[in-house]
Amino acid sequence: MIVVIGATGNVGRELVQLLAEAGEEVVAVSRHPGAPVTSSKVRPVQGDVSAPETLVPHLRGAAGVFLLVPGGGMGLDARALRTVFEAAGVTRLVVLSSLAVGTRPSAPSHAPLRDLEAVFRASSLRCTFLRPGGFASNALAWVGSVRTERGIAAPFADVALPVVDPADIAAVAARVLLEEGHAGKVYELTGPVAISPRQQAAVISEALGAPLRFMEWSREEALAMMRRFMPEPVAEGTLDILGTPTDDERRISPDVERVLGRPANPFSAWVGRNVAAFR
Repeated sequence: MIVVIGATGNVGRELVQLLAEAGEEVVAVSRHPGAPVTSSKVRPVQGDVSAPETLVPHLRGAAGVFLLVPGGGMGLDARALRTVFEAAGVTRLVVLSSLAVGTRPSAPSHAPLRDLEAVFRASSLRCTFLRPGGFASNALAWVGSVRTERGIAAPFADVALPVVDPADIAAVAARVLLEEGHAGKVYELTGPVAISPRQQAAVISEALGAPLRFMEWSREEALAMMRRFMPEPVAEGTLDILGTPTDDERRISPDVERVLGRPANPFSAWVGRNVAAFR
């Protein structure tokens, strides 16, 4: 049995499906487990990492756990989580972290994830840390404006970063949970090529077969928008990466291909699977 904590998001949903297809019994944990169950192998349950005691009944007998924490881990009690996992006898843990934990070691925005990694490194658990860069699925933030205005607005229009397909993150997580040999490792997950917001808009436009107007936001305009759905330190840190990425944040990582034995998906592959959302 494998427990997926954060089972209804872009990564968790894909991971649950992959594990079920591999024949695993999956306990799909989320704060609001309302999605339809597509396999008899999947048992959706309610649980919340901010209240670790709610996870206890779902961890018994788990051979492995995938952990996704919301909001960049802000306000999370990592030590309480470790205690719950260790008491349940969990041995294999895959933690979805962030590339910025390594590339920005003093950034306040990613301090909770740095702490989370440190706490689990000091545990009895066999941990693997996945550090993705920006998600291709962040483009879903443009769905409303594409549908109503045939336009896309974003800051730092021509700064290119190798965004990663969440399906690749899920595939790497599944492989790590199902195979030996990954304990103690850190995998940096990126797409195969850097792509700017303006270029992403062009890919979406081509997939739709319709022209889209692109407008570049200022940092202040982008911050005002992002503060609506994420803590301000996380928004500020995200904008730092988007606007002034380090060389390591621009780097194409080989880790997706190293783990999966195939190249990482380009942004166009993600758009091809999700273009209906923009219509």
